[in-house]
Amino acid sequence: MDVSSLKARYHDSCKKHAVQPNSAILSWFSQGKIQSSNNEKCSIAISLDQLRDADILPLTNLLMSSDSADIDAVDIFLESNSDLGKANVKALINAVDLKLRVVNLQDLALGNDFLWDLLQGCVACQVFNLRSINIQKLNMVGSFLRLHTLSMDFCTSLASLQKDCFSGMPNLMRLSMCETRIANLMATTGALSKLLSLVELRFQSCLCCKDTGACSNLQGQHNLQSEVQEKDEFLVSVCKLDLKNAAITLKYITHCRSPICFEKYYREYMISMLPGLEVLDNFPIRKTERELAMTTAEKYFEYLPYKRHHKESVVSVLHKREMGTNGIQYQRPFKPKQLHPYRNGQNFFLRSLCAAKIGSSMWPLLHPLSKFSHSFKAENKKLRPRQFEYHPSNPSLMVFGSLDGEVVVLNHENEKIVGYIPSVGRAMSSVLGLCWLNKNPSKLVAGSDNGSLKLFDINYMSREVSGSFCSSSAATFDDFEQLTSIHVNSTDDQLLASSYSKGLALYDLASGKRLQLFTNIHQEPINVSKFSHHSPYMFATSSFDHDVKMWDLRQNPMRPCYTASSSRGNVMVFFSPDDLYLLVSAVDNEVKQLLAVDGRVHMNFEIAATGSSHNYTRSYYMNGRDYIISGSCDENIVRICCAQTGKRLRDVHLEDTESGNSIFVQSLRGDPFRHFHMSILATSTRPSSKWEIIKVNLLRSSCYSEENSSGQCFNPSCCLGG
Repeated sequence: MDVSSLKARYHDSCKKHAVQPNSAILSWFSQGKIQSSNNEKCSIAISLDQLRDADILPLTNLLMSSDSADIDAVDIFLESNSDLGKANVKALINAVDLKLRVVNLQDLALGNDFLWDLLQGCVACQVFNLRSINIQKLNMVGSFLRLHTLSMDFCTSLASLQKDCFSGMPNLMRLSMCETRIANLMATTGALSKLLSLVELRFQSCLCCKDTGACSNLQGQHNLQSEVQEKDEFLVSVCKLDLKNAAITLKYITHCRSPICFEKYYREYMISMLPGLEVLDNFPIRKTERELAMTTAEKYFEYLPYKRHHKESVVSVLHKREMGTNGIQYQRPFKPKQLHPYRNGQNFFLRSLCAAKIGSSMWPLLHPLSKFSHSFKAENKKLRPRQFEYHPSNPSLMVFGSLDGEVVVLNHENEKIVGYIPSVGRAMSSVLGLCWLNKNPSKLVAGSDNGSLKLFDINYMSREVSGSFCSSSAATFDDFEQLTSIHVNSTDDQLLASSYSKGLALYDLASGKRLQLFTNIHQEPINVSKFSHHSPYMFATSSFDHDVKMWDLRQNPMRPCYTASSSRGNVMVFFSPDDLYLLVSAVDNEVKQLLAVDGRVHMNFEIAATGSSHNYTRSYYMNGRDYIISGSCDENIVRICCAQTGKRLRDVHLEDTESGNSIFVQSLRGDPFRHFHMSILATSTRPSSKWEIIKVNLLRSSCYSEENSSGQCFNPSCCLGG
């Protein structure tokens, strides 16, 4: 390398642009000469911290000229604040072009606009370090064809990976994302599966490791590990490798964990879904561990709905339907008992179509029902949903009750108000109970936490937000203080109400009179009581005393048919649509499905607990009784599990796109008319207290949505009601 010639050319370029030569740049050239004399590749490390805007033009001219041919590689570093303009930094990166080896933009202070432009463009570097930058969603859709190593450690705002965020880096081999906010195991793995060259990955790091490779301290124990593996006598966990029948335990201590690392079976799922991966979290993946991971993932996760094992395009499914084939040659058909309540060929294709759509994307469409609120700004009115229910026969309607006692019937398809009632009780009383009538679905019962109960007909409701309502169209019941839930039986003649006072009240629906009061049937408050869907006499109660009880109104009211217990307080109970099962949700993700006939456990969904005694969990059925959806008030995730196998199909993570803060699950319902649709009542305390209903469509990707989610709130009443 002719440093003298390079320096001379640099001086000439400075004179041409009337710029004083930068001594730091001259020292970089001298360092390159030392490397060349030692038979090393000549590389220049450019520190943006030492450059001024005036230095950029002479330097870029030099790097783009033929005089720079002796320079093999250029590294660009930004390790502290720089006064350089964004355009000048981009010009420098582009000037280096294919000689660019490392770009280190740690603690980037050039702003999100610059970062966005950079990630959407073309960067020819091989190593990209974006540590500690402020970015919420990774969407690197630019061209990074030479990139083999990417580090995004300590990006503490980074919460999700977009569908095609890695599409422009086909040669990426090493990826590090320690101490981020990434938590969605399935969506994250879906994005990573596009990286066919990926061999090293970490979301947490070994204490002694600085890069993504296997920890060198483990290599000395590799021979012993291999010997034991040959006998299939080992068990791997995230933090410890136990060698059975051996006196040695390999302790593997990690730090800087991202939330995804705390997901149950995180390591096993990652290994099973990324077959080319060789090192995960600085821990090498051995053959036997991979085999065990595949077995574990198959046991606890459902790759596609309804036991489909292979992704299929929507076009292929439709073609088979037109040709009258069902693809049975590719997979075994379901047993009839697993198809309930759908048993004909048409529904086989419906399931195949759903599986094809869900398999095409891990990112469901989330749409907040917020448009209807905008029309109330003139009246300075903001509706805050506290409970909601889908209409039993009209697919476009739902009703919600507010924190302020209002009842609103909404067309959730066009977000227009169908009916509005200012308050069902005394001022500032939250609506905790809503129930449509079965045989007369134009009517509904609403109950507030102060005990007020009323029957309304939506045909008499006002369509405007006002303070008046014609009371002649409503029936009023005797108050039931500290109300927590209400439910109407299948024949629409009796209403069941539970309360925080450990009792139940049975009402005559026609007259509003209380027929019976059940006192002290539980040791702790009853949060939810539900009639069965088909018998007007059978109902179940769930209490914080850990018990779920089945009752028959034709028998002694003080003796339950049976009692089933949970290890923690029960938040709610719900009958399956055919009344064969009870879905029971207890505090902190204890979710079980019981046989309704005798209360025996049919399925334990084994959702990981958080350790919080205030993490109130609610679960409902979706797609008939094929799947269950479950969410908790301390978590921003809804889990979707197969009701027959307990396997986890998908997770839906909630986030406020405006603030980047997590939002939490207050309540949820499966759409009774649409497969793989649900709605979630989500809450948040930051940046302001808001409650919002979010519609979720698992069959459509969020990539096609132009809608933005908005903020949501948390309230001490989160434990009450279903």
